[in-house]
Amino acid sequence: MAKKSDTTAKKQLAQDKVNFTAEGAPPPGKVATTAPVAHAQPLTTNQGLAFPDNHNSLKAGGRGPTLLEDFILREKITHFDHERIPERAVHARGAGAHGFFEVYEDMAELTKAGFLSTPGMQTPVFARFSTVAGSRGSADTARDARGFAVKFYTAEGNYDLVGNNIPVFFIQDAIKFPDLIHAVKPEPHNEIPQAASAHDTFWDFVTLMPESTHMLMWVMSDRAIPRSLRMMEGFGVHTFKLVNAAGVASFVKFHWKPTLGVHALAWDEAQKLAGKDADFHRRDLWEAIEAGHFPEWELGVQVVPEEDEFRFSFDLLDPTKLLPEELVPVRRIGRMVLNRNPDNYFAETEQVAFHPGHLVPGIDFSNDPLLQGRLFSYTDTQLSRLGGANFHALPINQPKCPMHNFQRDGMHRQQVNTGRAAYEPNTLAAGVEFRADGKQGPGQGFTSVPELLESPKLRQRSPSFDDHFSQARMFWISQSPAEQDHLVAAFQFELSKLGTPAIRQRMVDNLAHVDAELAARVAAPLGIGAPDAQAATQWPGFRHAPHPVDVVASPALSMLPTGPGSVATRQVAILVCNGVDATAVAAVQQALAAAGASSKIISAALGTVEVADGDHLAVDCTLVTTPSVVFDAVYLPCLGVHAAALMANGDAVHFVLEAYKHCKPIAASGSGAGLLASLGITMPTDPGVAQPQPGVVLATAGVLPPGFAPAFLQAIAQHRHWDRHGLATVPA
Repeated sequence: MAKKSDTTAKKQLAQDKVNFTAEGAPPPGKVATTAPVAHAQPLTTNQGLAFPDNHNSLKAGGRGPTLLEDFILREKITHFDHERIPERAVHARGAGAHGFFEVYEDMAELTKAGFLSTPGMQTPVFARFSTVAGSRGSADTARDARGFAVKFYTAEGNYDLVGNNIPVFFIQDAIKFPDLIHAVKPEPHNEIPQAASAHDTFWDFVTLMPESTHMLMWVMSDRAIPRSLRMMEGFGVHTFKLVNAAGVASFVKFHWKPTLGVHALAWDEAQKLAGKDADFHRRDLWEAIEAGHFPEWELGVQVVPEEDEFRFSFDLLDPTKLLPEELVPVRRIGRMVLNRNPDNYFAETEQVAFHPGHLVPGIDFSNDPLLQGRLFSYTDTQLSRLGGANFHALPINQPKCPMHNFQRDGMHRQQVNTGRAAYEPNTLAAGVEFRADGKQGPGQGFTSVPELLESPKLRQRSPSFDDHFSQARMFWISQSPAEQDHLVAAFQFELSKLGTPAIRQRMVDNLAHVDAELAARVAAPLGIGAPDAQAATQWPGFRHAPHPVDVVASPALSMLPTGPGSVATRQVAILVCNGVDATAVAAVQQALAAAGASSKIISAALGTVEVADGDHLAVDCTLVTTPSVVFDAVYLPCLGVHAAALMANGDAVHFVLEAYKHCKPIAASGSGAGLLASLGITMPTDPGVAQPQPGVVLATAGVLPPGFAPAFLQAIAQHRHWDRHGLATVPA
C-alpha cells in the first residue's frame, strides 16, 4: 500500500510541475509571463515537506475556524513576520493621535461591552493611520490601502479595532498573505519600486488570484489617494460578533464615518505631493490637531442576527465581500475625536502594538479565514518588532485598568513582581485568580461564543466564497462617470508600467468578467489584444460562481455625496502681487475664517506687497516653496496694473493652471478674472457673479458683489469639480 501511495504522490508532484507554480507553463493560448524553467520544483516547507495546498489553511470544515495544528500555515507566516527588523513588515509608515470615544446610546441589547453601555461615557483611544506597502521613508500619498487602527483603553481591558480605509481585502485566506505582500513590495532582485503596485510581480500575482478583483477596483479608485487622513473612512474589514449578557450573538461589520466627508486627491496631484511634500498626510493631521480642528469620526455598525447568516447572495465570512448599506444600513452608535498629538513619535506611534485578538467581553471573532490567520500573525510580529513577549508593558500599550497574571520575566520586562507564587492555583499568595475587571472566580470576563463546528478537518475553501466578480461589478456601476474615468486611468497607468504584456492581457481578461466596457477602455492604450473573458477561465487559479448574481448600484460606494458640505479646515491660496485690492482680499479672508477655513497669502517673494491704497500686505509663502497641490482652492483678487507682470511669471501661471486641472475651486475678481481668461478659462458674458466652468467663480467688477464670497464657499464645500471639461488640454 505504501508503494502505491508513493506512486500516486509522485504523479501528483509531476502534475504540479506543469500546473500552477511560478515556473510552470501557462495554459494553452496564453503567452508565458517568464521563460519556462526546466528545473521547476514543487513548493515545500522549510523542512522539505511538500505543500499539499498553498491556497487554503487547515479548517474545521469549509467554513469553520482555522486550526492551530496547521504547522504549514504557522511556519509560513512566522517566517514572513520575522523578515524585517525592526520596521513593520506592512503599515510601516504611519501617523497617530490620542483622543476619546463616546458612545451615543446603551448598546446592551447587542453587546455586554462596558464601553458601549453608558451614553456619554468617554473611553481613551489611540488611533494610527498608515500606508500598507511602503517603508517608513516612503511618501504619504502613494496609491495604496490605508491602515485605520484604534486602540480603546476600556475599563475591561484594551480593545483593538484593526482595519483599513477599504472594506474588503485582496485575499480570502491568511495563508496567502505572505505571497501578497512579497508580490506588492519592491521586487527582490533590485528593490524597485518603492511604495508602488505598478510593477510586474504585483499584477502577476493578482491576475492569478481572481478573488483580488473586488479589492483592485477599490485600490484603483480615488479611495486609494485620500485628500486627508481626516477625510477617510475606516472599516473593520472582517465580520465580527457582538454578544449580549444573555449570550445572544449577532454578526457585525464596523465602520468609521468622517464628519468632514470622504474626499480624494487627483492622481497627478498625489504624485506631485510625493515629491513636494512627502509628509502631506502626516503634516495635515498634526497641524489640524495643533490648531484645535480635532478630527472626528462616527462609529457605525451593520448588525446581522445569527439566524440571518445565510440570507445574502455572498458569504459574510468572505473578506473580499462587503455588506451593502442598502441591504443593512449603518447604525451610528458613537463618535471618536482625536484631540492630542503624540509627545514622542517613536515611543507612541512607532511602538504601539495593535492586535485583532485584543478583545473585551461582548465582542468576538467570526470564522473568517483571513481574520483567523491574523490572530496568530500579529502577536508573532510584535515578538520580532518589539523585542519579546513584554511589548504590552510599553506605555502606549499598557491597559488603563488593573492588570495581573503570573507571566514572568523575558526580555525587556518592566514589572518587578514580588512574592514566591508565580502560578495558579496557589495557597501561598492570594489563593484565587484576580481578574482585571475586579471580579473573582470562574465565568467572569471574556468568554467565547459556543459554536458547533463542522467536520472533517480539511484544506479547502467554502464554495460560498467562489463568486469573485459580482461585487466588483457593483462597485463599478456605483461610481459616478468622473470616478469611473479615474478608475480606468489608474488601471491604465499601473498596467502600462508592466514589462510583461501577458500580465496586462490577463488583467483585462479578468476585468471582462466585471464589465465589458471597463475592460475595453482599460485595454485600449496597452498594446495588447481585446479583453477575452473566456481566456481568463483557462487559468487553474480561476474560481468563481457559474452564475454570478445580478447586482444593482450601491450609492454608498460613491464618494461624491459624502459629508455635510462643510469648508472647515480647508486651505485656500490667495495669489497676490503689488497693486492688489486689499479690501477684496480682506473680505474673502473674513468669509473663509467665519466658515472655518484658513488662507495663506502667496506671492513671488517673501516680505510684503504694496496694496492699491499704498499700504502693505504680508506674504505668507512663495510660489516656489508652497505649490498649488497643498491647497484646496485658489483666489485671484483684483491685481491692478501689475496683473500682467504676475501672469508673466511662469510659476504663477503654473500655480493657477495646475489648481484648475486638479478640479479645485477657483475664484477671481476684477483683473484677476481677466487673467483667468488669458489662460483659456472662459469669461462670462453677463456682469456680476458667474460660473463659466464648474467650480470657477468670477466677478468682473472692481467691487465684490454680495454673492461672490458665498458662491466661492459653496464651490469649496463641493471639494472638487470632477465634471470640469477640457482638462486634457491644460498645460500643467
